[in-house]
Amino acid sequence: MSQFLNALPKAELHLHLEGSLEPELMFALAERNAIALPYTSVEQLRKAYDFGNLQDFLDLYYQGAAVLQTEQDFYDLTWAYIQQCQAQHVLHIEPFFDPQTHTARGIAFETVINGISRALADAEREYGISSGLIMCFLRHLSEAEAFATLQQASPFLDKIIAVGLDSSEQGHPPAKFARVFAKARELGLLTVAHAGEEGPAQNVIDALDVLKVDRIDHGVRAIDDAELMQRLAREKIALTVCPLSNTRLKVFDDMSQHNILQMLAQGVKVTVNSDDPAYFGGYLTENFMALETSLGMTHEQAIALARHSFEYSFATPERKAQLLELLERYAASR
Repeated sequence: MSQFLNALPKAELHLHLEGSLEPELMFALAERNAIALPYTSVEQLRKAYDFGNLQDFLDLYYQGAAVLQTEQDFYDLTWAYIQQCQAQHVLHIEPFFDPQTHTARGIAFETVINGISRALADAEREYGISSGLIMCFLRHLSEAEAFATLQQASPFLDKIIAVGLDSSEQGHPPAKFARVFAKARELGLLTVAHAGEEGPAQNVIDALDVLKVDRIDHGVRAIDDAELMQRLAREKIALTVCPLSNTRLKVFDDMSQHNILQMLAQGVKVTVNSDDPAYFGGYLTENFMALETSLGMTHEQAIALARHSFEYSFATPERKAQLLELLERYAASR
């Protein structure tokens, strides 16, 4: 099954580039940029990854991001993730980046996006991995700051396919960002938002109705609202679910409690993603494997999840058709 899942053609629609910063690369970049880390070794840093909630994780996440200083750093970060994709047969990616994490440290927006975009272009040229870049607003900051970030992004909109909303969900409802999302849509950008992870099902409803998002990131608490579940299935609204992340952050106490296959059975267009893989214990194949190990996911369910990742990506219709053909050919060969 592990070989089947690794070779399964798939897309990743929920991945924070800053969350793919492995300890080895963090140390290398810290040395390159003469930044002192509060850890003496990679092993000690890995032990720090044993956090118990979202806020503890975010504190470590922002600390790690501080080693990213130059365009080459952002290229190297992105390229390291692409190497994982190449090894795991991930054919299309739509990674998130958090510009406010970096501009607040005095790093130019241009530095961030040029490094990332150059790596994504190289990924398509060298490996045939297509991509669309999603710029996220940090929801613990103000809407005014989000507007400022959108303004900074304006010269680079050809490099961005969508905007998203991440960081702490508690206390920061979707309505807080209604106007900036409306402006992003006016600019021709697609929209996604984290909702229904640590927050309630109502946040999913508000992300759909107030932010008018095209896709929901996480969304696992939607299962608490039967009417919402019916709506998601009826309107074919995809959820980008992150199983290892959900268990690591105690959204579920154990993977055996995860509801992704239950949602799949109810007709919801769920997908599998790795969120912040350096911190949560695995990339896309590892997330699929966790579902097989703990929930008994079948080959047919895995193929359905992979199919959703292509169908509900922001790839062009031509690219989607190509990816779906590859998937069906693989499924038929098994």
